[in-house]
Parts: sequence; structure tokens; C-alpha cells
Amino acid sequence: MVLLGLILLVAMMLPILSIVLDSPFGRALARRVESPEAAPPPVADLAKRVELLESEIDDLTRAVEGLREDNAFLQRLIEDAPARPALPPRSSP
Repeated sequence: MVLLGLILLVAMMLPILSIVLDSPFGRALARRVESPEAAPPPVADLAKRVELLESEIDDLTRAVEGLREDNAFLQRLIEDAPARPALPPRSSP
């Protein structure tokens, strides 16, 4: 009876093990086991990248502000333009 229980336990563990190993967690664990010497980038490199990203965000913020000013100027021009026909009146020949 114990042998039957052991066989049943192994038979039930195989699908569970295959599901876990095929999951993202299993793949991440396999990558870590394959190359344990791969270390994360140093903190100095990350700080440099964050600084570059912050400067890019500042540049984009200034560009968006310039576009807002341009848009406001064009809106004022459109609102203040005198109402006139799109085409000049037709002259009769």
C-alpha cells in the first residue's frame, strides 16, 4: 500500500513540477542557476542613467511648455481674426 501511495505521489508531482518549471518563476530560477556570476549593474551606473533620464524629462517639459505657448498664441490669433469670407466675391464678367 505504501508503494502505491509513493507511485501516486510521484505521478501527481510530475504535472505540478512541469507547470512550475514552465512558469516565469521557473524560467527566472533557471536563468539564475545557469549564470550566477551575472551581477546587477553597479549603483553608479544606475545613478548616471537616472540623471540622464531626468535631464531628458526636463528637456521634454520645456518643449511641451513651448508647444502650449505656441498653441495659446495661435488660438488667440484665430479668435481675434476678423470674420471674412474664405474666398473673395466673384466678379461678374
